[in-house]
Amino acid sequence: MANDWKDRLGVVFSTNPDFKFENNSQEGQETLPPGKQNLRVQLDKKKRAGKSVTLVTGFIGNEADLNALGKLLKTKCGVGGTVKDGEILIQGDFVVRVMDILKNEGYKVKRVGG
Repeated sequence: MANDWKDRLGVVFSTNPDFKFENNSQEGQETLPPGKQNLRVQLDKKKRAGKSVTLVTGFIGNEADLNALGKLLKTKCGVGGTVKDGEILIQGDFVVRVMDILKNEGYKVKRVGG
């Protein structure tokens, strides 16, 4: 490979003449089917200057599928949001609507925290 050195940027030096760098890149987790996902939905106001967001956690799968689910929820609720750190944040108090959407998509959903 022409750009093999870019894969080894974290390795500084090895005195072993037989050293072979092994790239431990993981291809991502395989996404479970919706029926086996246990998603938790909650209303969250912490560290958000008093603004409320609907937080969806517990998704097991790769980033592309999580982003697709986040986009679906944002579109159906008609609001903004983001997907980061394995969580979906939907702006505003849409707990009931998000739970209905996820149930219609076949996910197991549980409300957390009141």
